[in-house]
Amino acid sequence: MATAVADVHLEACRTARPDPVETAQWLVRYLLDEVNEAADIDLFDYRAVVGDRGMAHARARVGAAWRANPEGVGGEVPLGAPPEGRRWRMDALVEVHTSDLAPNGHTHLVIARELETAGRAGEALEWAERGLREAVSEWGPDGDLVAFVCKRYELAGRPADVVTVRRNLLCARPSLTAYQHLRTAARDAGAWEGAGRAGALEVLRAASRPGNEQRHDNSPLVDALMDDDLQAAWQAATGGYAGRRQWLALADRIRDRQPADALTVYLRWIEPLRAQTRDRTYEHLTKLLLSARSCHRALGTESDFAIYMAALRTDQKRKRKLPALLDRSGL
Repeated sequence: MATAVADVHLEACRTARPDPVETAQWLVRYLLDEVNEAADIDLFDYRAVVGDRGMAHARARVGAAWRANPEGVGGEVPLGAPPEGRRWRMDALVEVHTSDLAPNGHTHLVIARELETAGRAGEALEWAERGLREAVSEWGPDGDLVAFVCKRYELAGRPADVVTVRRNLLCARPSLTAYQHLRTAARDAGAWEGAGRAGALEVLRAASRPGNEQRHDNSPLVDALMDDDLQAAWQAATGGYAGRRQWLALADRIRDRQPADALTVYLRWIEPLRAQTRDRTYEHLTKLLLSARSCHRALGTESDFAIYMAALRTDQKRKRKLPALLDRSGL
């Protein structure tokens, strides 16, 4: 009977198109009143009726009702009675959120946190895990959602499950951050050295190959290797895996131990700047020249740098601002 009445009401709303906020208010009162058998109402069915404004109002009203009085529905719960009012209101809050789940799983996290606050930790984790499975955002699942799940796994003594989550995220969205999180989790689980690290680097290598749409001109492989193995990072860069930003970052990091290699990078990026005329270009050129000078000093070839600078100044003498900037920098 309740189901038939609910169907009639929904169809009437679709035909009459009542005020979305007023309809949302009625739905909230219905959902929060256990006498009305709220399980027969599916708020998602009303989304076309109330629209985004009505759904936002419904979520706000149910959330406020839960926070104001999580123990009862419409009044106080009798002393010694089971906490049915608390569960009913919590279920209503979950239903409201479920009707409009964010593609990155953030709404799942909101639900999980509310359930955990209500003392329903098992259901909270299930919702958070569901959020990871159902996330469809191109940027991957919400970072706080991932952290929530991993923290609960850690507290439950499930380090291998943390590793699985972090490995899945690395495969889905290869990045330095994902690599770092996996490295930390795998080390804690004793599963990093050897196959763990090799597998992670292979994922990054595949994502870093020229032409891979995930690369965006900067290789996650080189970023990861710069974080823990500079020599391997240099080998990957020379193998064609580095973008422009990474070449310069890598040169800065290896300059003290491999000044000759770093110098080749600086000189390579200096050359195209010589034909440009903007102030920002002059500043960038000067910075690179200072780095090149440091390399020559480390190599004991400062006289070669002096010859290079004399030729560069002659070539750039028509640019009024550049010589002045070079003078101020002691070049």
